[in-house]
Amino acid sequence: MISSEKIARIPTAPGVYQMKGENGTILYVGKARNLRQRVRSYFGSSRDSRYQVRFLVEQVSDIECIVTDTEKEALILENTLIKQHRPKYNINLRDDKTYFSLRLDLTEKFPRLTVVRKIQKDGASYFGPYASATAARAVMKQLQRIFPLRHYPLDACKKRKRPCLFYQIGQCSGPCHGLISEEAYLALAEGVALFLSGRDRDLVKKYRQKMLEASTAEKFEEAGRYRDILKAIETTLEPQKMVTAGEDIDVVGIHRDATRLTLALLFIRGGTLTGSRSFSFNWQLDDAEAIASFLGEYYGQEVFIPASLLLPLPIPENIGLPELLAEKKGKKVDVSVPRRGLKLELVELAGKNAENAAVEHWQKQDSSANVLQELKERLHLAKLPVRIECYDISTFQGKQSVGSRVTFIDGKPFKPGYRRYRIKNDGQTDDFAMLSEVLSRRAERAAEDPLPDLLIVDGGLGQLGILTHVLTELNILDIDTAALAKSRVFAAAGDIEVSRSAERVFRPGRKNPIVLRQNSKPLLLLARIRDEAHRFAVTYHKLIRNKATLTSGLEEIPGVGHRLSTRLLQEFGSLAKVKAATVDELATILGVSLKLAQTISKHLAQGRNPQRH
Repeated sequence: MISSEKIARIPTAPGVYQMKGENGTILYVGKARNLRQRVRSYFGSSRDSRYQVRFLVEQVSDIECIVTDTEKEALILENTLIKQHRPKYNINLRDDKTYFSLRLDLTEKFPRLTVVRKIQKDGASYFGPYASATAARAVMKQLQRIFPLRHYPLDACKKRKRPCLFYQIGQCSGPCHGLISEEAYLALAEGVALFLSGRDRDLVKKYRQKMLEASTAEKFEEAGRYRDILKAIETTLEPQKMVTAGEDIDVVGIHRDATRLTLALLFIRGGTLTGSRSFSFNWQLDDAEAIASFLGEYYGQEVFIPASLLLPLPIPENIGLPELLAEKKGKKVDVSVPRRGLKLELVELAGKNAENAAVEHWQKQDSSANVLQELKERLHLAKLPVRIECYDISTFQGKQSVGSRVTFIDGKPFKPGYRRYRIKNDGQTDDFAMLSEVLSRRAERAAEDPLPDLLIVDGGLGQLGILTHVLTELNILDIDTAALAKSRVFAAAGDIEVSRSAERVFRPGRKNPIVLRQNSKPLLLLARIRDEAHRFAVTYHKLIRNKATLTSGLEEIPGVGHRLSTRLLQEFGSLAKVKAATVDELATILGVSLKLAQTISKHLAQGRNPQRH
């Protein structure tokens, strides 16, 4: 517990506080307008009495404060420290790679739409976000039917002798072959920007005017094109429902369930509801603080910042966030908690979305728990296999041999638990010895990397025997083990049809395998884990083999060894660039003399360059 004397010495300025455990590990990072007042709310005589807050406070042995000049600086520092230390009790979004946007740069010649992951400050316009690349491409495909922008890079299009197929079906205006003027094409691109911005009335008005101008000038083909675009726009917009008066708004909804907090974001673009996202966290502290922490994390990424942000409840120190958002957007961002009217209804709708997302989360958790319980019963395991690890070996004639480990928690992949092993005794063809090496290396690190509830190897009784032997030698006897053997194919000579055996699970102490019901959820889970371990091993093996193929080819050059060949590839980036390098460029590499550079250049020029496998 932090003493009252220590709290009294904390400054009253804005800044960031870090709660630390006994071993110095940072448990929680928070920001405050008044550091002393905020810390006292946790540890003082009038401290927060809620169980979840007391649970965190009881683990804190020290607290460190960093003073800043403004609340905005405190918010920035808080985000930096969270990303650096990843505290246990903070919201951590990591790098959310599921956001996609549509990019359109009206300053380039004949602009085109592209799907991108990140928003950059490059002068282009970005529209979204979309929940997946599939959703973004579906929107882009629909737009290209209305506005025939080019689909491919301009240089690639110009190399064609005739316009592409998209031009033939009316989904490209053929700018690469001079079939549309730059002015007319720019009008199409501006129409896309207006459409995606939700400025539908402006868009329709603009194209009606252009249709009238073209018709008056007796450019009937052009007028017909604008007429068709107008029809397509009106058809597309007809089912859309306007939510607000052409505004860009993000709406936050919240749902609390025990110690779990679910947040939902509704995206309103141009007055129309375009999508939503949900986020679920184990959160021990105040709901308002959760929202503040989430918003700092979320908008700290490269995401679209709307003109207005609607919240379900006030957040602490609600000054730094609007300032930070305004700085990133380049204009004022309104952050408010609506009390009545349409905007309050939107917040309530976001809350319902958060509640639905929470229900789906628990349903999935229940389903996963049922599968693990059934797996425990069918395989006669000592405990529920919450954490499962699976191992596989990948090799080619005993060379570039590697092992893989994948980890699943609650039936889902846990990527931080994935590991790759380079077999030290490379060149051997004994799969059992390689598996033994990998398992031994894994077991030796059990103190810092906790062992799973269930450990699986790909194979049969032989592989299970190796696994059992390694664990026995290391005196690790309290975890369940199993081997999963693939189904076997049976076919007599001349038979047209073939039959397959069921997949089999071997367990220690049993001569006969356990056969799980075909397509049952426990079997599908085991097969998924086994296949993921195989994929992970093969991917690493191919990477190692390709590198070895390149370096071994360069090593054929007199005077070039393994280290130098690796250095050449690292410095130039690829074999093709090594081949294209001049003698002087080669001679700049450490370990390459002018004479050796001439030898390398001559060898590669004569065609004795290594071949990619």
